[in-house]
Parts: sequence; structure tokens; C-alpha cells
Amino acid sequence: MAVVVALGAFLMTLFGGWVAQRVTDRRHLVLGLAGGLMLGVVGLDLLPEALEAAGTEVFGVPEALLLFVGGFLFAHVVERLLATRRAAHGAEAGERTPQVGLVAAGAMVLHSLMDGIALGAAFQVGGGMGATVALAVVTHDFADGFNTYTLTSLYGNERRKALAMLFADALAPIAGAALATFLTLPEELLGAYLGFFGGALLYLAAAEILPEAHHEHPARSTLVCTVAGVGFIWLVVGLSGG
Repeated sequence: MAVVVALGAFLMTLFGGWVAQRVTDRRHLVLGLAGGLMLGVVGLDLLPEALEAAGTEVFGVPEALLLFVGGFLFAHVVERLLATRRAAHGAEAGERTPQVGLVAAGAMVLHSLMDGIALGAAFQVGGGMGATVALAVVTHDFADGFNTYTLTSLYGNERRKALAMLFADALAPIAGAALATFLTLPEELLGAYLGFFGGALLYLAAAEILPEAHHEHPARSTLVCTVAGVGFIWLVVGLSGG
């Protein structure tokens, strides 16, 4: 059953990527929406789950929050190192680094794989739990597909690479659901991962996606798309029961 439900996540992910691809003539709106979706996923979904699963304090600070900050700094350091390396090889200042887009999209694929594992584990617990997790996974996979395609293409990667990452992200929940029949992740480890991934995702949204969205078109419509993205994730979290 978990694998069957993951097929719905597969289709929803592809749909999200298709939408991101079709509205390239309104690139600033796409980026504004992507930034809002990422901000909503981090603040309303990943971080609360991370704190619940890995709330053990380390020197007065919850472990999940430490990893959240660590993920933010890790993304920043990786981006700066890659940008410096490209500059040393003659790239122009401010030019996008395609490798950053591929790394970011790869992180989205890993997250979708973890979603599939969570889906499979939930169905092992019971049908009710499985249905709840299925609703959350399938609905927010639209945002995953949208963001995966947007992140890959934003950094200057070719369309074929963006599509390849999109398909990998779509297949990941199915692979994760299948893996769940053999693998069970400790709750604290899952919480630590969510915190770290949330920090990296927040960096991409705040330092890359949103500034780019307002760079050429500082319009109110872009801001509306960002708020709409956050609202969509809030709706998804509410419908899935958190």
C-alpha cells in the first residue's frame, strides 16, 4: 500500500516541476512562490518535527536547533567555496554556480527518499497513521517538485539536468517506501536530519531564492506569491494534522 501511495507522490512531484517549467515567462513569480514554499516547509513542517524527534538539549540548546544552524552554515560555506573556486577559474563575479543547484536538488531528492521511508513506516504502524502521513507526503510533494526544478535551473544548469533531478525526486518516495520494508530509522536520527536539512533549505530560500526573485522585478505580485507559498504549506500541515 505504501508503494502504491508513493506513486501518487511521484505524479504530484512531476506536476510541481511541470508547473515550475511552464511559467518561466514569469520567473520572478516562480522564484517568489518557491521561496515561500521553502520557508513554509522549514518553519511549519521540518523544524517542529525535528524539535519533537530530537529535542535533547546540548549545552542548553536543543540538538535539532544546533543542527538547524549547522545546516544553514554548511550551505553557506559550500556555496562560498564553490563560488570562489569558479572565480579562480575565470568565472565572472556574481555568476551562478551550477554545482550549488545540483547539490541543493540532491538534498531535495534525499528528503523525498526520507519521506518515502516515513510513509512505509507509517503503514507498518497502521492504516490510520499511514493515511495521515500519505496525505502529508503527497500534498507537499508538489512543493518538492516545484522547488527541485526551480533550484536546479536557477543556478544555470541545462534543462535536461533540471528534468533529471526532477525525475529523481519523483522516484525517491517510491524507493523510500520500498526501503521501509527492510529499514527502520531511529527517531532521534530522523529529527537530527530534519533539523540539518531545514537549516540548509532556509539558507537557499533567504540568501538565494528570495533576493533573486526581487532583483529584477521588485513587484507586489512577487511578495504575494511568497506569502501564498507559505500559506499553502500551512494548509497542507493543517490538513495532515501536523
